[in-house]
Amino acid sequence: MLKRGMPPVHPGNVLRELYLEPLGLTNGDAAANLGVTRKTLSLLLNEHQGISAEMALRLAKAFGTTPELWMNMQRDFDLWNAGKKVAITKIKAFRRVKKAPAENVVLKG
Repeated sequence: MLKRGMPPVHPGNVLRELYLEPLGLTNGDAAANLGVTRKTLSLLLNEHQGISAEMALRLAKAFGTTPELWMNMQRDFDLWNAGKKVAITKIKAFRRVKKAPAENVVLKG
């Protein structure tokens, strides 16, 4: 669970400020290298779209990172925002009455 401190930064902001700007890359140059349209990249950089698994793979290859870095940033951002919208205070936890099905599984081998 995310700590309730500062909100996570959108991955598009990280991409723009920590990767594209320091390298002096234009949106067009970056989009061409990533194999996406300028519009697709612009939506991400302007925080109107999130990181997809496909984009995470592209960014990881282009910038020498891992896809998990990008996906984790997006996950944290999404969970933070969902936590502000979803009212979970009235949800009660289910009690386990019997063993969960996974506990009854016997592995052969």
